[in-house]
Amino acid sequence: MSLQPNSMVTTLKSNPRFTDRIILVTGATAGIGRALALELGKRGATVILLGRNESELDTVYDAIIESGGPVPAIIPCDLSTLTSEQAQALANQIQENFGRLDGLAHIAGTLGGREPIQSHRPRQWDLAIQINLTSVFRLTQALLPLLDRSPSGRIVFATSSVGVRVEAYWGAYAVSKAGLEMFTGILSQELENTSSTRVFTVNPGGTRTKMRAEAMPGENPATLPSPELVADAFLYGLTEDAGAFHGQRVNARELMDALGTWKVS
Repeated sequence: MSLQPNSMVTTLKSNPRFTDRIILVTGATAGIGRALALELGKRGATVILLGRNESELDTVYDAIIESGGPVPAIIPCDLSTLTSEQAQALANQIQENFGRLDGLAHIAGTLGGREPIQSHRPRQWDLAIQINLTSVFRLTQALLPLLDRSPSGRIVFATSSVGVRVEAYWGAYAVSKAGLEMFTGILSQELENTSSTRVFTVNPGGTRTKMRAEAMPGENPATLPSPELVADAFLYGLTEDAGAFHGQRVNARELMDALGTWKVS
């Protein structure tokens, strides 16, 4: 079920703050992940930056400090090789330093190539499933106990329209996002009566990112919204107000249209 944008617009126009909230963002070095991490820092969150490129993580760290945000934390991590043991070690590290986690934004992803199933490269298939789905499971499983220590734990997952609509040549990417949709649905039902943690999927739609350029090389990037505009949908999913819409999907295009920040043609 997709969440209608009215309540989101009200929340975002009230300029929500994230003071004293600890939020982990995967894929924090580029695109939507970077934009979300920077915005959270500006709004008072202590952001845990997760990515595989340490120099780029340092750049985001410096930008948050320069904006006046709280000192972030850096966790270098290659999701393409993440094991359950490594995910648990990461959770232990957060436990030792912060004692809890208030939000988790699963933004990192890889396209894996737009290829027909018959000739899909196995390595690219394995990589997309690992990064887009398996690592999400491993991180979520390890971090749920820390999220349950928050009075309003939130998890947002970056999904895609090809995760719910069949389209040829989207291969492992579409399969991983379809799996993510089912994963989120199952998780939302399991948490309904056992936890205060609430989950959402966010469909950003086409966004001016490196991945989009790889997927649609003939597309004019000027026709697409920036990651900074799209990040608002993920930002909403991390607010306390979003808890009333547990398990639903946020459509970033509808939200941007309602906010008037970017008009859908």
